[in-house]
Amino acid sequence: MGSITLKQVRKAFGDVEVIPGVDLQINDGEFVVFVGPSGCGKSTLLRLIAGLEDVSSGQILIDGQDMTQAAPSRRKLAMVFQSYALYPHMSVRKNIAFPLKMAGMDAAQQEARVKHAAGILNLTDYLDRRPGQLSGGQRQRVAIGRAIVREPSAFLFDEPLSNLDAALRVNMRVEISELHKKLATTMVYVTHDQVEAMTMADKIVVLRAGRVEQVGSPLELYRTPANRFVAGFIGSPNMNFIEGEPAARLGAHAIGVRPEHFAMSTTEGLLAGTVGVAEHLGSDTFLHIDLDNGSHIVARAAGEFPVHHGDRIFLTPQEGRVYRFDQNGLAL
Repeated sequence: MGSITLKQVRKAFGDVEVIPGVDLQINDGEFVVFVGPSGCGKSTLLRLIAGLEDVSSGQILIDGQDMTQAAPSRRKLAMVFQSYALYPHMSVRKNIAFPLKMAGMDAAQQEARVKHAAGILNLTDYLDRRPGQLSGGQRQRVAIGRAIVREPSAFLFDEPLSNLDAALRVNMRVEISELHKKLATTMVYVTHDQVEAMTMADKIVVLRAGRVEQVGSPLELYRTPANRFVAGFIGSPNMNFIEGEPAARLGAHAIGVRPEHFAMSTTEGLLAGTVGVAEHLGSDTFLHIDLDNGSHIVARAAGEFPVHHGDRIFLTPQEGRVYRFDQNGLAL
């Protein structure tokens, strides 16, 4: 079991309120991602769940039991940090086994759990190496192994891929997703990278200034954002927002169109503009376009789309793919 329930959880540092009051249900076995810009409170919320920070008010229930005031060791949660925090003088085997040794588990049980975790994480051949002899991705797997051997009710990940290069981040993203399928254990994952959120999560929690803006599956947030903030944060590249006359025609303060939802032409369309930078990525081309109405947008075209810097271009939003927002940013 690994359900986690937050009831009006609030956190303040002195007079500064960073979590105004969060209600959230994380179900057993779910992969839940907290996402938002820097300073939105996602790591603080994770630390409150872990017991590394005291709540100012509210309740935290783990498997139905009130753990609001419980010490971290009593919560049956395992946390993996951005920093690997491995002991450089110890072997991989000893690093993974360390929490078990501290708990007083006998050597045979320690070895059995270490071998099991190493098998899951493809670390069996590296157990006698030291962290300095491993790649960044391997070191992060060792840190995850140290969490696995504790057999927690839930895993808490605090931006675990931030220290890795782009290629390793993609690989580790897949590996952690596969690990979730193998273990079928609740995972709560913090990131500022919405691509990680979209590709890994069963459920995404979008945070801004300590408040939950929207909770839903990746596709729910992509297709039906509750407001302009969520619409602009979910999706890569970001949604385009256009105000003025094009929005007024649709009875909105602003309209939003994702880069992939424009039909493009070199002869006619609802919106006209001039191509600036064209980012040719092979499979796709991202066009940075200055519209005649003063807006700047990004549109995605096929990789071989024949357009260059300074060309005139015409765009028409695809039917049913235009989002409308009022002056407060709420979806209409």
